[in-house]
Amino acid sequence: MSKSSPENKEIDQDLIRAIAELINEADLSEIEIEKDDFRVRVTRSRAPEAVQYTAPQPAPLAPANTSPANVVEPVQVSTPADDLAANPGTLPSPMVGTTYLSPEPGAAPFVSVGTKVAEGQTVVIVEAMKTMNQIPAHRSGTVTKVLVSDAQPVEYGEPLVVIE
Repeated sequence: MSKSSPENKEIDQDLIRAIAELINEADLSEIEIEKDDFRVRVTRSRAPEAVQYTAPQPAPLAPANTSPANVVEPVQVSTPADDLAANPGTLPSPMVGTTYLSPEPGAAPFVSVGTKVAEGQTVVIVEAMKTMNQIPAHRSGTVTKVLVSDAQPVEYGEPLVVIE
């Protein structure tokens, strides 16, 4: 939190509580409010949760002859979502919202497949509650997959891009 005026020494504790409640309820990572010479900026960081998706396993068929040669072993099925969740290059959405691939309509996208990015560089925007949240690259590398489209709704933890 910061105040832009050293003269403003009293902080409205109710306002701070309301902002903290809003940031939690809306699952925002950052909010900034400015009025006259008073400015408050609250940021929250947290480690992304690993999200795993699994395909339903088919029920094993009962063999007619149960001799050891006819026993069928279940096979673990791997889905593309499993691979993405386990990939350390996958950047998950830190919030629920709508993704935007460029800074404004009609502009070039932040990244595309083959773009080299530096850690901290903006790769997409996720709009949540009319707030545009720039989502930075979590590592340096080359974008190998863009997994969302422009104006696509996303859930918390949903893979956005893969950076290798």
